[in-house]
Amino acid sequence: MAQTVLLSGIVQALMKHQGRAQRDMHYPGWHTAPVCGLMNDPAGFIYHNDVWHLFYQWEPFGCEHKQPCWGHWSSADLVSWIHEPVALLPSGNYDSGGCFSGSAVVNDNTLTLCYTGSLSYRDGSRASWQCLAREKADGIFEKYGTALGLPEGYSADVVNPKVWQHCGQWFMVLGARDVNDRGCVLLYDATELGEWALRGVLAGSHCGGLRDAGYLWENPDFFRLGDEWVLLCCPRGMPREPTRFLNTSPGAYLVGDFDYESKIFRHKPQVYETDAGFEFYAPQTTLAPDGRRIMVALMGAPGGEEMQQPTIKNGWLHQMTCPRELTLRNGQLYQRPVRELEALRGAGGQWSGEADNALELSAGRLEVIIRLSGPLILNFSKHLIFSYDGHEIRLSRRSLVSGDWLHRYWQGEVTRLHILTDHSSVEIFINDGEAVMSSRYFPQQPATLTFRGLSPVQLSYWQLNREEVA
Repeated sequence: MAQTVLLSGIVQALMKHQGRAQRDMHYPGWHTAPVCGLMNDPAGFIYHNDVWHLFYQWEPFGCEHKQPCWGHWSSADLVSWIHEPVALLPSGNYDSGGCFSGSAVVNDNTLTLCYTGSLSYRDGSRASWQCLAREKADGIFEKYGTALGLPEGYSADVVNPKVWQHCGQWFMVLGARDVNDRGCVLLYDATELGEWALRGVLAGSHCGGLRDAGYLWENPDFFRLGDEWVLLCCPRGMPREPTRFLNTSPGAYLVGDFDYESKIFRHKPQVYETDAGFEFYAPQTTLAPDGRRIMVALMGAPGGEEMQQPTIKNGWLHQMTCPRELTLRNGQLYQRPVRELEALRGAGGQWSGEADNALELSAGRLEVIIRLSGPLILNFSKHLIFSYDGHEIRLSRRSLVSGDWLHRYWQGEVTRLHILTDHSSVEIFINDGEAVMSSRYFPQQPATLTFRGLSPVQLSYWQLNREEVA
Protein backbone atom coordinates (compact mmCIF):
# COMPACT_ATOMS: atom_id res chain seq x y z
CA MET A 1 0.00 0.00 0.00
CA ALA A 2 2.78 2.44 0.91
CA GLN A 3 4.51 1.94 -2.44
CA THR A 4 1.21 2.40 -4.29
CA VAL A 5 0.67 5.74 -2.55
CA LEU A 6 4.24 6.84 -3.36
CA LEU A 7 3.92 5.87 -7.02
CA SER A 8 0.60 7.68 -7.28
CA GLY A 9 2.21 10.79 -5.80
CA ILE A 10 5.14 10.58 -8.20
CA VAL A 11 2.79 10.38 -11.18
CA GLN A 12 0.92 13.43 -9.88
CA ALA A 13 4.19 15.35 -9.37
CA LEU A 14 5.29 14.54 -12.91
CA MET A 15 1.99 15.68 -14.37
CA LYS A 16 2.10 18.96 -12.43
CA HIS A 17 5.76 19.92 -12.77
CA GLN A 18 7.47 18.22 -15.73
CA GLY A 19 6.33 20.78 -18.28
CA ARG A 20 7.34 23.70 -16.06
CA ALA A 21 10.84 22.31 -15.59
CA GLN A 22 11.54 21.64 -19.23
CA ARG A 23 10.23 25.05 -20.31
CA ASP A 24 12.65 26.73 -17.89
CA MET A 25 15.30 28.67 -19.84
CA HIS A 26 17.91 27.24 -17.46
CA TYR A 27 16.95 23.58 -18.04
CA PRO A 28 19.86 21.74 -19.71
CA GLY A 29 19.71 20.71 -23.34
CA TRP A 30 22.16 17.79 -23.24
CA HIS A 31 23.03 17.09 -19.59
CA THR A 32 20.88 14.76 -17.51
CA ALA A 33 18.58 16.55 -15.04
CA PRO A 34 15.43 15.66 -13.08
CA VAL A 35 12.09 15.92 -14.87
CA CYS A 36 10.88 17.53 -11.65
CA GLY A 37 11.98 17.77 -8.05
CA LEU A 38 15.46 17.54 -6.57
CA MET A 39 18.10 15.30 -8.06
CA ASN A 40 21.02 14.49 -5.78
CA ASP A 41 23.92 12.01 -5.87
CA PRO A 42 24.57 9.63 -8.73
CA ALA A 43 23.61 6.48 -6.85
CA GLY A 44 24.98 3.79 -9.14
CA PHE A 45 26.79 3.87 -12.48
CA ILE A 46 27.51 0.71 -14.45
CA TYR A 47 27.78 -0.82 -17.93
CA HIS A 48 25.81 -4.07 -18.24
CA ASN A 49 24.61 -6.07 -21.25
CA ASP A 50 25.69 -3.37 -23.75
CA VAL A 51 23.85 -0.63 -21.86
CA TRP A 52 25.01 2.16 -19.54
CA HIS A 53 22.89 2.49 -16.39
CA LEU A 54 22.94 5.62 -14.25
CA PHE A 55 20.91 5.59 -11.04
CA TYR A 56 20.44 8.72 -8.95
CA GLN A 57 18.88 9.97 -5.74
CA TRP A 58 15.62 11.71 -6.52
CA GLU A 59 13.07 13.71 -4.51
CA PRO A 60 10.16 13.89 -7.00
CA PHE A 61 7.77 15.81 -4.72
CA GLY A 62 9.80 18.99 -4.31
CA CYS A 63 13.22 20.58 -4.06
CA GLU A 64 14.01 19.65 -0.46
CA HIS A 65 16.17 16.89 1.00
CA LYS A 66 13.62 14.62 2.65
CA GLN A 67 12.96 11.01 1.58
CA PRO A 68 14.89 10.08 -1.57
CA CYS A 69 14.11 7.28 -3.95
CA TRP A 70 16.30 6.03 -6.81
CA GLY A 71 15.65 7.21 -10.34
CA HIS A 72 17.14 5.32 -13.27
CA TRP A 73 18.41 6.25 -16.74
CA SER A 74 19.88 4.00 -19.41
CA SER A 75 21.93 4.81 -22.50
CA ALA A 76 23.59 3.02 -25.39
CA ASP A 77 26.17 5.74 -25.99
CA LEU A 78 26.58 8.06 -22.94
CA VAL A 79 24.87 10.82 -24.96
CA SER A 80 21.17 9.94 -25.34
CA TRP A 81 19.46 8.78 -22.15
CA ILE A 82 16.15 6.94 -21.58
CA HIS A 83 14.04 7.07 -18.43
CA GLU A 84 13.59 3.65 -16.84
CA PRO A 85 11.09 2.76 -14.09
CA VAL A 86 11.89 4.12 -10.64
CA ALA A 87 14.35 1.64 -9.18
CA LEU A 88 13.89 2.06 -5.41
CA LEU A 89 11.16 3.56 -3.25
CA PRO A 90 11.35 4.03 0.55
CA SER A 91 9.03 1.38 1.94
CA GLY A 92 10.56 -1.06 4.41
CA ASN A 93 11.17 -1.02 8.14
CA TYR A 94 14.83 -0.37 7.26
CA ASP A 95 14.54 2.32 4.53
CA SER A 96 11.31 4.21 5.16
CA GLY A 97 13.40 7.32 5.83
CA GLY A 98 14.92 7.17 2.37
CA CYS A 99 16.95 5.09 -0.09
CA PHE A 100 20.31 6.85 -0.05
CA SER A 101 23.05 6.47 -2.61
CA GLY A 102 25.33 3.52 -3.16
CA SER A 103 26.39 1.56 -6.21
CA ALA A 104 25.35 -1.03 -8.77
CA VAL A 105 27.08 -4.36 -9.48
CA VAL A 106 26.44 -7.47 -11.55
CA ASN A 107 26.01 -10.59 -9.41
CA ASP A 108 25.31 -13.89 -11.18
CA ASN A 109 24.57 -11.83 -14.32
CA THR A 110 21.87 -9.93 -12.41
CA LEU A 111 21.98 -6.17 -11.92
CA THR A 112 22.11 -5.63 -8.17
CA LEU A 113 21.80 -2.37 -6.23
CA CYS A 114 23.74 -1.72 -3.01
CA TYR A 115 22.33 1.23 -1.07
CA THR A 116 21.99 2.84 2.34
CA GLY A 117 18.56 2.56 3.93
CA SER A 118 17.67 5.19 6.52
CA LEU A 119 15.13 5.19 9.31
CA SER A 120 14.19 8.16 11.51
CA TYR A 121 12.65 7.79 14.97
CA ARG A 122 10.24 10.07 16.78
CA ASP A 123 12.91 11.17 19.26
CA GLY A 124 15.00 12.55 16.39
CA SER A 125 17.53 9.73 16.32
CA ARG A 126 18.36 7.84 13.14
CA ALA A 127 19.52 4.41 12.07
CA SER A 128 21.08 3.26 8.82
CA TRP A 129 21.72 -0.07 7.13
CA GLN A 130 23.42 -1.21 3.96
CA CYS A 131 20.81 -2.89 1.80
CA LEU A 132 20.51 -4.90 -1.42
CA ALA A 133 17.99 -5.08 -4.27
CA ARG A 134 18.17 -7.11 -7.48
CA GLU A 135 16.59 -6.74 -10.89
CA LYS A 136 13.83 -9.16 -11.86
CA ALA A 137 13.06 -10.37 -15.37
CA ASP A 138 10.53 -7.55 -15.85
CA GLY A 139 13.14 -4.86 -15.08
CA ILE A 140 11.71 -4.06 -11.64
CA PHE A 141 14.05 -4.20 -8.64
CA GLU A 142 13.16 -6.41 -5.69
CA LYS A 143 14.60 -5.57 -2.30
CA TYR A 144 15.95 -8.38 -0.20
CA GLY A 145 16.60 -6.65 3.07
CA THR A 146 19.53 -5.40 5.04
CA ALA A 147 23.02 -6.74 4.50
CA LEU A 148 24.92 -4.82 7.18
CA GLY A 149 24.10 -2.88 10.31
CA LEU A 150 26.02 -0.12 12.04
CA PRO A 151 29.59 -1.00 13.10
CA GLU A 152 30.55 -0.36 16.71
CA GLY A 153 32.18 2.99 17.36
CA TYR A 154 30.47 4.87 14.52
CA SER A 155 27.54 7.23 14.21
CA ALA A 156 24.50 6.61 12.00
CA ASP A 157 26.42 8.40 9.23
CA VAL A 158 27.83 5.19 7.73
CA VAL A 159 26.69 5.53 4.15
CA ASN A 160 27.12 5.18 0.39
CA PRO A 161 28.43 1.64 -0.25
CA LYS A 162 30.70 1.34 -3.30
CA VAL A 163 31.03 -2.36 -4.15
CA TRP A 164 33.24 -4.21 -6.62
CA GLN A 165 34.51 -7.72 -7.25
CA HIS A 166 38.09 -8.97 -7.57
CA CYS A 167 39.12 -12.58 -8.23
CA GLY A 168 35.79 -13.92 -6.98
CA GLN A 169 35.87 -11.83 -3.77
CA TRP A 170 33.56 -8.90 -3.06
CA PHE A 171 34.88 -5.64 -1.62
CA MET A 172 33.07 -2.56 -0.30
CA VAL A 173 34.03 0.89 0.92
CA LEU A 174 31.70 2.94 3.10
CA GLY A 175 31.75 6.60 4.04
CA ALA A 176 31.75 7.02 7.82
CA ARG A 177 31.92 9.25 10.86
CA ASP A 178 33.23 7.79 14.10
CA VAL A 179 31.98 8.68 17.56
CA ASN A 180 34.86 11.16 17.90
CA ASP A 181 33.69 13.06 14.79
CA ARG A 182 36.51 11.92 12.54
CA GLY A 183 35.63 11.20 8.94
CA CYS A 184 36.94 8.05 7.32
CA VAL A 185 36.34 5.31 4.75
CA LEU A 186 35.78 1.75 5.97
CA LEU A 187 36.82 -1.35 4.01
CA TYR A 188 34.85 -4.62 3.97
CA ASP A 189 35.10 -7.87 2.06
CA ALA A 190 32.85 -10.87 1.50
CA THR A 191 32.83 -14.22 -0.28
CA GLU A 192 29.09 -13.95 -0.90
CA LEU A 193 27.59 -10.56 -1.70
CA GLY A 194 26.15 -9.08 1.48
CA GLU A 195 28.00 -11.24 4.02
CA TRP A 196 30.36 -8.44 4.93
CA ALA A 197 33.38 -8.53 7.25
CA LEU A 198 35.00 -5.28 8.40
CA ARG A 199 38.71 -5.12 7.57
CA GLY A 200 39.43 -1.71 9.04
CA VAL A 201 39.81 1.96 8.15
CA LEU A 202 41.05 2.40 4.59
CA ALA A 203 41.82 6.12 5.03
CA GLY A 204 40.56 9.04 7.03
CA SER A 205 41.06 12.16 9.07
CA HIS A 206 44.11 11.87 11.36
CA CYS A 207 45.06 8.58 9.67
CA GLY A 208 47.91 7.64 7.34
CA GLY A 209 49.78 10.89 7.82
CA LEU A 210 46.73 13.13 7.28
CA ARG A 211 45.81 15.92 9.62
CA ASP A 212 42.24 17.06 10.25
CA ALA A 213 40.34 16.25 7.06
CA GLY A 214 36.72 16.59 8.13
CA TYR A 215 34.17 14.88 10.36
CA LEU A 216 32.41 12.75 7.70
CA TRP A 217 33.73 11.25 4.47
CA GLU A 218 30.81 10.64 2.10
CA ASN A 219 30.46 9.01 -1.32
CA PRO A 220 33.68 6.99 -1.44
CA ASP A 221 34.87 5.36 -4.65
CA PHE A 222 38.05 3.27 -4.74
CA PHE A 223 39.66 1.94 -7.90
CA ARG A 224 42.88 1.10 -9.65
CA LEU A 225 43.98 3.54 -12.35
CA GLY A 226 47.10 2.55 -14.21
CA ASP A 227 49.69 1.44 -11.65
CA GLU A 228 48.17 3.27 -8.70
CA TRP A 229 44.93 3.44 -6.69
CA VAL A 230 42.61 6.40 -6.28
CA LEU A 231 40.20 7.04 -3.42
CA LEU A 232 37.49 9.61 -4.20
CA CYS A 233 35.34 11.04 -1.43
CA CYS A 234 33.49 14.15 -0.28
CA PRO A 235 34.71 15.18 3.20
CA ARG A 236 32.30 17.29 5.21
CA GLY A 237 34.07 19.69 7.55
CA MET A 238 37.28 19.75 5.49
CA PRO A 239 39.30 22.76 6.73
CA ARG A 240 39.16 25.51 4.14
CA GLU A 241 42.35 26.83 2.62
CA PRO A 242 42.78 30.24 0.97
CA THR A 243 42.35 28.79 -2.54
CA ARG A 244 41.19 25.17 -2.03
CA PHE A 245 38.34 23.23 -0.45
CA LEU A 246 36.05 26.26 -0.41
CA ASN A 247 32.81 24.31 -0.91
CA THR A 248 30.89 22.90 2.06
CA SER A 249 31.41 19.30 0.90
CA PRO A 250 34.27 19.46 -1.60
CA GLY A 251 35.31 16.61 -3.83
CA ALA A 252 38.70 15.22 -2.76
CA TYR A 253 40.98 12.34 -3.64
CA LEU A 254 44.01 10.42 -2.44
CA VAL A 255 46.51 8.48 -4.57
CA GLY A 256 48.60 5.52 -3.43
CA ASP A 257 49.13 1.76 -3.47
CA PHE A 258 46.70 -0.91 -2.31
CA ASP A 259 47.40 -4.55 -1.62
CA TYR A 260 44.50 -7.03 -1.70
CA GLU A 261 46.32 -9.39 0.68
CA SER A 262 47.11 -6.92 3.45
CA LYS A 263 44.10 -4.72 2.58
CA ILE A 264 46.19 -1.65 3.36
CA PHE A 265 46.05 1.57 1.32
CA ARG A 266 49.38 3.38 1.51
CA HIS A 267 48.62 6.81 0.14
CA LYS A 268 50.50 10.04 -0.26
CA PRO A 269 49.95 12.52 2.59
CA GLN A 270 48.43 15.13 0.27
CA VAL A 271 44.68 15.46 -0.24
CA TYR A 272 43.86 16.77 -3.72
CA GLU A 273 40.75 18.66 -4.81
CA THR A 274 38.80 16.76 -7.48
CA ASP A 275 37.08 19.83 -8.96
CA ALA A 276 37.88 23.48 -8.22
CA GLY A 277 34.53 24.96 -9.28
CA PHE A 278 31.42 25.99 -7.35
CA GLU A 279 29.37 22.82 -7.95
CA PHE A 280 30.75 19.30 -7.81
CA TYR A 281 29.66 16.51 -5.47
CA ALA A 282 29.36 12.73 -5.06
CA PRO A 283 31.46 11.46 -7.99
CA GLN A 284 30.77 7.92 -9.15
CA THR A 285 32.90 5.86 -11.55
CA THR A 286 32.64 2.69 -13.57
CA LEU A 287 34.66 0.79 -16.15
CA ALA A 288 33.83 1.02 -19.84
CA PRO A 289 34.13 -2.13 -21.99
CA ASP A 290 37.33 -0.73 -23.51
CA GLY A 291 38.93 -0.28 -20.09
CA ARG A 292 38.35 3.46 -19.65
CA ARG A 293 37.45 4.65 -16.15
CA ILE A 294 34.39 6.92 -16.59
CA MET A 295 33.10 9.31 -13.92
CA VAL A 296 29.93 11.35 -13.43
CA ALA A 297 29.07 13.62 -10.51
CA LEU A 298 26.33 15.90 -9.30
CA MET A 299 26.76 19.49 -10.45
CA GLY A 300 25.45 20.69 -7.13
CA ALA A 301 26.83 21.66 -3.73
CA PRO A 302 24.70 20.55 -0.77
CA GLY A 303 24.99 23.01 2.06
CA GLY A 304 25.87 25.89 -0.25
CA GLU A 305 23.38 28.21 -1.92
CA GLU A 306 21.42 25.48 -3.66
CA MET A 307 18.11 26.49 -2.09
CA GLN A 308 18.41 29.97 -3.61
CA GLN A 309 18.79 28.74 -7.18
CA PRO A 310 16.07 30.20 -9.44
CA THR A 311 15.13 26.83 -10.96
CA ILE A 312 13.30 25.95 -7.74
CA LYS A 313 10.39 28.21 -8.72
CA ASN A 314 9.91 25.93 -11.73
CA GLY A 315 10.02 22.80 -9.62
CA TRP A 316 13.48 21.33 -10.29
CA LEU A 317 17.02 21.46 -8.91
CA HIS A 318 20.47 20.25 -10.04
CA GLN A 319 21.96 18.39 -12.99
CA MET A 320 24.76 15.91 -13.56
CA THR A 321 28.20 16.72 -14.94
CA CYS A 322 29.13 15.40 -18.34
CA PRO A 323 30.71 11.92 -18.30
CA ARG A 324 34.48 12.20 -17.92
CA GLU A 325 37.35 9.84 -18.67
CA LEU A 326 39.91 9.58 -15.85
CA THR A 327 43.66 9.03 -16.12
CA LEU A 328 46.62 9.51 -13.80
CA ARG A 329 49.67 11.54 -14.76
CA ASN A 330 52.55 12.05 -12.35
CA GLY A 331 50.34 11.01 -9.47
CA GLN A 332 47.54 13.47 -10.25
CA LEU A 333 44.04 12.82 -11.55
CA TYR A 334 43.24 14.09 -15.04
CA GLN A 335 39.65 14.40 -16.33
CA ARG A 336 38.53 14.83 -19.93
CA PRO A 337 35.03 14.83 -21.48
CA VAL A 338 34.36 11.38 -22.95
CA ARG A 339 34.88 11.26 -26.71
CA GLU A 340 31.29 10.12 -27.23
CA LEU A 341 30.15 13.71 -26.58
CA GLU A 342 31.67 14.78 -29.91
CA ALA A 343 28.45 13.41 -31.45
CA LEU A 344 26.71 16.53 -30.11
CA ARG A 345 28.80 18.90 -32.23
CA GLY A 346 26.90 21.00 -34.74
CA ALA A 347 27.90 24.14 -36.61
CA GLY A 348 31.28 25.53 -35.64
CA GLY A 349 34.39 27.33 -36.74
CA GLN A 350 37.89 28.49 -35.89
CA TRP A 351 39.42 31.87 -35.10
CA SER A 352 42.82 33.19 -34.04
CA GLY A 353 44.11 36.60 -33.01
CA GLU A 354 44.31 38.92 -30.03
CA ALA A 355 41.65 38.04 -27.43
CA ASP A 356 40.23 41.58 -27.41
CA ASN A 357 39.28 41.14 -31.06
CA ALA A 358 37.70 37.68 -30.73
CA LEU A 359 34.14 37.20 -31.85
CA GLU A 360 31.37 36.88 -29.30
CA LEU A 361 30.06 33.31 -29.11
CA SER A 362 26.57 32.09 -28.36
CA ALA A 363 27.03 30.16 -25.11
CA GLY A 364 23.68 28.44 -24.57
CA ARG A 365 25.03 25.05 -25.66
CA LEU A 366 28.65 25.51 -26.63
CA GLU A 367 31.92 23.61 -26.86
CA VAL A 368 35.06 25.71 -27.27
CA ILE A 369 38.74 24.80 -27.18
CA ILE A 370 41.05 27.74 -26.43
CA ARG A 371 44.80 27.71 -26.89
CA LEU A 372 46.39 30.61 -25.02
CA SER A 373 49.84 31.90 -24.09
CA GLY A 374 49.09 34.65 -21.59
CA PRO A 375 46.44 36.37 -19.44
CA LEU A 376 42.81 35.98 -20.50
CA ILE A 377 39.35 36.98 -19.27
CA LEU A 378 36.24 35.04 -20.26
CA ASN A 379 32.88 36.64 -19.55
CA PHE A 380 29.84 34.34 -19.49
CA SER A 381 26.88 36.73 -19.86
CA LYS A 382 28.28 38.97 -17.08
CA HIS A 383 27.21 36.29 -14.58
CA LEU A 384 30.33 34.11 -14.45
CA ILE A 385 33.83 35.57 -14.95
CA PHE A 386 36.94 33.50 -15.65
CA SER A 387 40.17 35.48 -15.07
CA TYR A 388 43.68 34.15 -15.72
CA ASP A 389 46.65 36.39 -14.90
CA GLY A 390 49.41 34.09 -16.13
CA HIS A 391 49.80 32.32 -12.76
CA GLU A 392 46.35 31.79 -11.27
CA ILE A 393 42.74 31.28 -12.39
CA ARG A 394 39.99 33.04 -10.50
CA LEU A 395 36.41 32.01 -11.30
CA SER A 396 33.86 34.52 -9.98
CA ARG A 397 30.11 34.84 -9.65
CA ARG A 398 27.75 36.73 -7.37
CA SER A 399 26.23 35.19 -4.27
CA LEU A 400 22.55 34.35 -4.67
CA VAL A 401 22.08 35.47 -1.05
CA SER A 402 24.15 38.64 -0.58
CA GLY A 403 25.02 39.65 -4.13
CA ASP A 404 28.71 39.77 -3.20
CA TRP A 405 31.27 38.31 -5.58
CA LEU A 406 32.38 34.79 -4.67
CA HIS A 407 35.55 33.18 -6.02
CA ARG A 408 37.13 29.80 -6.74
CA TYR A 409 40.77 29.34 -7.70
CA TRP A 410 43.31 27.17 -9.46
CA GLN A 411 47.02 27.91 -9.53
CA GLY A 412 49.42 27.08 -12.33
CA GLU A 413 50.27 27.85 -15.93
CA VAL A 414 47.42 27.50 -18.44
CA THR A 415 47.98 26.71 -22.11
CA ARG A 416 44.70 25.06 -23.11
CA LEU A 417 41.07 25.30 -22.04
CA HIS A 418 38.27 22.97 -23.10
CA ILE A 419 34.88 24.41 -22.13
CA LEU A 420 31.39 22.89 -22.30
CA THR A 421 28.27 24.93 -21.56
CA ASP A 422 24.60 24.02 -21.29
CA HIS A 423 22.15 26.88 -20.57
CA SER A 424 23.00 27.18 -16.87
CA SER A 425 26.23 25.23 -16.47
CA VAL A 426 29.89 25.61 -17.41
CA GLU A 427 32.57 22.90 -17.20
CA ILE A 428 36.11 24.20 -17.73
CA PHE A 429 38.81 21.57 -18.37
CA ILE A 430 42.30 23.03 -17.87
CA ASN A 431 45.42 21.76 -19.69
CA ASP A 432 43.85 18.57 -21.09
CA GLY A 433 42.18 17.80 -17.78
CA GLU A 434 44.89 18.66 -15.25
CA ALA A 435 42.12 20.47 -13.37
CA VAL A 436 38.40 21.12 -13.82
CA MET A 437 36.11 23.92 -12.63
CA SER A 438 32.41 22.96 -12.76
CA SER A 439 29.82 25.61 -11.98
CA ARG A 440 26.17 26.52 -12.36
CA TYR A 441 25.14 30.07 -13.28
CA PHE A 442 21.82 31.54 -14.30
CA PRO A 443 22.03 34.09 -17.13
CA GLN A 444 19.22 35.49 -19.17
CA GLN A 445 19.08 33.73 -22.53
CA PRO A 446 20.55 33.82 -25.07
CA ALA A 447 23.79 33.37 -23.11
CA THR A 448 27.03 34.74 -24.56
CA LEU A 449 30.76 34.26 -24.14
CA THR A 450 33.10 37.22 -24.70
CA PHE A 451 36.91 37.39 -24.62
CA ARG A 452 39.21 40.04 -23.19
CA GLY A 453 43.00 40.32 -23.19
CA LEU A 454 46.02 41.39 -25.22
CA SER A 455 47.48 37.89 -25.60
CA PRO A 456 46.83 35.83 -28.75
CA VAL A 457 44.32 32.98 -28.63
CA GLN A 458 43.30 30.22 -31.01
CA LEU A 459 39.67 29.09 -30.88
CA SER A 460 37.90 25.98 -32.15
CA TYR A 461 34.19 25.99 -31.35
CA TRP A 462 30.92 24.14 -31.98
CA GLN A 463 27.31 24.74 -31.09
CA LEU A 464 26.01 21.60 -29.35
CA ASN A 465 22.82 19.87 -30.40
CA ARG A 466 20.07 19.24 -27.91
CA GLU A 467 19.73 15.67 -26.62
CA GLU A 468 16.46 15.35 -24.76
CA VAL A 469 16.05 12.47 -22.34
CA ALA A 470 13.32 10.18 -23.66
